[in-house]
Amino acid sequence: MSDAYGFRRSYAGPAGMVTSPLRSVEEIRQHQLRAVQSGLETVRRTNAFYRDRLHDVTSWDDFERLPFTTKEELMVDQRDHPPYGTNLTFPLQQYVRLHQTSGTSGSQPLRWLDTAESWAWWERIWADLIYAPAGVTRDDRIFFAFSFGPFIGFWSAFGGSQRLGAMAIPGGAMTTIQRVQVMRDLQATVLCCTPTYALRLAETAAAEGIALHLRRNIHAGEPGASIPSTRAAIESALGGQAFDHTGMTELGPTGVSCSQRDGVHLFESE
Repeated sequence: MSDAYGFRRSYAGPAGMVTSPLRSVEEIRQHQLRAVQSGLETVRRTNAFYRDRLHDVTSWDDFERLPFTTKEELMVDQRDHPPYGTNLTFPLQQYVRLHQTSGTSGSQPLRWLDTAESWAWWERIWADLIYAPAGVTRDDRIFFAFSFGPFIGFWSAFGGSQRLGAMAIPGGAMTTIQRVQVMRDLQATVLCCTPTYALRLAETAAAEGIALHLRRNIHAGEPGASIPSTRAAIESALGGQAFDHTGMTELGPTGVSCSQRDGVHLFESE
């Protein structure tokens, strides 16, 4: 797939076509460069971690000379300056949420803070660029099958569902059987979870003789929903169309698949 979501080509979703005012490659690049310049101006002025690492950007050639930031660098910074490190662009009192990476690599989790403004952006992306194009509406009941712990998981999806106006059903602190029962009892129509756990839910529902009536399944954390065989298995077992979402604790939502099944569309406007 050569085109990114919402720019050179419309996004084909069950709810119809979604387009963007940014049509040409040049418009995209100009929009992105202005955003980079604005962000750098603030970060270089107030962020101790990045102050001496970054330089002004007047062109994309300048941008390409910016250094990469590794996870190890961020983790070392938090170890040396506990608990949050020096990668803070705003006063600590301005941050309203803390999340952290899963720690599955065996290392310490990386803590990440969000302001009210940055978290509202997460929720807007979910409501406008993930849920709506996937055909999820305010009439849906969305079940979130994740732990609701400090790992970012589907926290932003949970907030985004409320921004959309849909019913958000939390599924934390439940066994798989309990989650399946709640989905049945509350007539959930949309499921948010990892693709492997979706298959586990389907297996449990079948073993318990429980019928689920899902319209959409939105998956993240693993690439399964972009793998044709895995996606087909999820849709066959649970019903409803399956979508893949990509994102990072450090970046936020980055992309989503569409009904054309030709890859993940990047949110280049963001």
